Amino acid sequence: MTSTPSDDKPKKRGGILGVFKDIVYGMSSHEMTRHAVRTRASMEHLFILITMGDLLGVPILPPYYSLRLLPYVTPQIAGWKRRMLRERDVTDVLG
Repeated sequence: MTSTPSDDKPKKRGGILGVFKDIVYGMSSHEMTRHAVRTRASMEHLFILITMGDLLGVPILPPYYSLRLLPYVTPQIAGWKRRMLRERDVTDVLG
């Protein structure tokens, strides 16, 4: 396939109305969306800590329940262990 110069141009999304929608979104709900995503991530982090804490030596739940939840948590374990074992600084909390 050959690429034409017109394929390289970015496409407009709604013109002036799209720009206005983006501005209103940025002014009204962008911060709420970021806070909701951050809250969800911290809740998932806490859930994995409670269920799979044995991997780090923090046994909270009996192994039976951890093993029952293992198939649902398996894709997230690598990233979770990386976040738990990462060195933290005081400035990490400020972000």
